[in-house]
Amino acid sequence: MPTYAYACTACDHRFEIFQSFSDDSLTQCPECEGRLRKLFNAVGVVFKGNGFYRTHSRAGSSASVPAASGETSPAKPASTPAASSTASGGSAA
Repeated sequence: MPTYAYACTACDHRFEIFQSFSDDSLTQCPECEGRLRKLFNAVGVVFKGNGFYRTHSRAGSSASVPAASGETSPAKPASTPAASSTASGGSAA
């Protein structure tokens, strides 16, 4: 069963209680019979396994992913001729 936290609007009494999902929310403070409000806490979420991050996407999909805004891909063709000139026996000897 989940734990719910409540706070009284009149006396600021705070407490936690185990309630089923189907139970109604509490409305009266057990200390002063004032009005209660439900408190919400941050939930810690941990994503485990594959497929949750961009780096875990399917193989080969990185080529189909468009470049980020403002970026183009002229650097890739520019580096290709330089690599081929050294591989073909240019001035590297």
